[in-house]
Amino acid sequence: MSEKAGSQSGGSSEAGGVTVSDIQELIRRKEEIEAQIKANYEVLESQKGIGMNEPLVDCEGYPRADVDLYQVRTARHNIVCLQNDHKAVMKQVEDALHQLHARDKEKQARDLAEAHREALSRDQSQGLSPAQAFAKVNSVSPGSPASTAGLQVDDEILEFGSVNTQNFQSLQNIGSVVQHSEGRPLNVTVMRRGEKHQLRLVPTRWAGKGLLGCNIIPLQR
Repeated sequence: MSEKAGSQSGGSSEAGGVTVSDIQELIRRKEEIEAQIKANYEVLESQKGIGMNEPLVDCEGYPRADVDLYQVRTARHNIVCLQNDHKAVMKQVEDALHQLHARDKEKQARDLAEAHREALSRDQSQGLSPAQAFAKVNSVSPGSPASTAGLQVDDEILEFGSVNTQNFQSLQNIGSVVQHSEGRPLNVTVMRRGEKHQLRLVPTRWAGKGLLGCNIIPLQR
């Protein structure tokens, strides 16, 4: 029983391309094993409440006549095997979750690197002089999309999606870009303590107000 359960549930996580459906299948298998363990314990309970460790011989050393010895031995054997299966599946779930989390982190790093390359490419192709900041972040709510993207208080905004120093007129420019980009990543370039940072911000509905969770004020030019 143990070998069969391991072969059924181990393949997808070892292949390296773990998906959410793979994890759901492992969890389904875990719940199935737990149900089988419970059923076998109920068999033991039906035999005068005998458990995993009570002796199966009487005080004189003869097999007990008041219980079904075959049922008890079979249920005990099944429980041991199923508990090993359960431990193995739990390890596979843990490994699969780690792989999924690591892949998400790698994707986030690739997205940031891509945003950085895009910004450098635009600067080089257009032959622009160093960009000027046109707005400033003066508050960021914890757990908001802005916080998740890495925006910080006092960041000076050089680019916000398609909005830059040349076309910025008012905060309505940023508001319009945000409303039309819900759920889609925006490239945001900020100046922070003299260094330029490329961020990828996804306007999203969250527990707080708005789609960003930060307050932006225009800079006087």
